Amino acid sequence: MWFAVFLLFLTVMGAGWLTRFVPTARTTWMKPLLAFSGAYLFTLTIMHLLPEALSLGPEVSHRIGYFVLAGFFGQLLLEVFSQGVEHGHVHYHTSHAGRVPFLLLFSLVLHSFLEGSILVKSPGAAGVGQSFYAILAGIALHHIPAAFALMAALLLRLNSFQRAFPYLVLFALAGPAGIIVSNYVVLENLLQGGWYAALLGLVAGNFLHVSTTILFETSPEHHLNLPKLAATLVGCALALAVDLV
Repeated sequence: MWFAVFLLFLTVMGAGWLTRFVPTARTTWMKPLLAFSGAYLFTLTIMHLLPEALSLGPEVSHRIGYFVLAGFFGQLLLEVFSQGVEHGHVHYHTSHAGRVPFLLLFSLVLHSFLEGSILVKSPGAAGVGQSFYAILAGIALHHIPAAFALMAALLLRLNSFQRAFPYLVLFALAGPAGIIVSNYVVLENLLQGGWYAALLGLVAGNFLHVSTTILFETSPEHHLNLPKLAATLVGCALALAVDLV
């Protein structure tokens, strides 16, 4: 479990640190990664998260759809504040120069906390089970463009890596905090009364919104782009291969 905590933290910190070496105005390198992570998350959600949420008990399975819808449209609302940073959007307007985008940070932190909170792996408990590491990898991949875009936005506003750095740390701690709270604070309550199934449904809705947005945005003009197509197919195939491991 602590491996997952450190992986999510270091992934965000490493991606944010990249802004010191990679020009934030040139993000073409991010497109194949976004296509890969979008396809991976979408396939993982359809093949693992939703079935696992539905299998956690017939008494709650008929309600899972409501939580999926809440997650999907809740993410739509969060993106009003985050401006699409979750899927690598970098905005270059400077109308709020010098001001910390607290609403953007709040939406990212909440999104990341919810993602981390589904990573429950407890012996004999109804957790994400054999797909634990596959879901962990999907969240980590998803955080790379998000952390880079967040730091790019902060650097543009604050014009200082040192001033932006504490907010990167805050985002990096959100996912691990979700893991720790779910596994060491509220695990017993979470696994009773269908709450964990509801949480899986909520995050599945989040993932469906983020992944489909990524997949549509990587080819907005519907032109065939072989690198992006290849990255999408590899992401889908890798998520499907989880069943074979």
